[in-house]
Amino acid sequence: MSKLFVELYLDEDVDVLVVELLKKRGYSAITARDAGTLGQEDHAQLAHAVQEQRALLTHNRVDFERLGLVYFERAEDYFGIILAARRSPHELVNRLLQLLNEVTADELKNQVRYL
Repeated sequence: MSKLFVELYLDEDVDVLVVELLKKRGYSAITARDAGTLGQEDHAQLAHAVQEQRALLTHNRVDFERLGLVYFERAEDYFGIILAARRSPHELVNRLLQLLNEVTADELKNQVRYL
C-alpha cells in the first residue's frame, strides 16, 4: 500500500517539544516516551519505528548511519532515518517541515536523510 505522508518516531535524544509542534501542524509523530521505549538500545529504537511504519528522527548520526547500512545489507525495509543536527526545537521543526513537504513516505522508505 502506498503512503503519502511521513509519520515520525522521535528517539529520546530529540526534544519532546518537536512532537508537539509537528502535531499542531497536523503531522503524526510520537516520542520514545509515548511508545514506552525509553532507554532501549538504538537497534530496538529502529525496530520499533519499523514495526510502527514510522520514519525515525534522531540526533545520533553515527549509530543510526550504521544501522541504516545494516538494514541495507540485510535487504530489510525501514521507513526512513532522519539525522538532524542539534538545533532549537523550532528551528529543527522548520527544517523538518521542508523535508516533509518535499518527500512522501514512500520516497523516504529505506533512505537516510540529513537535516
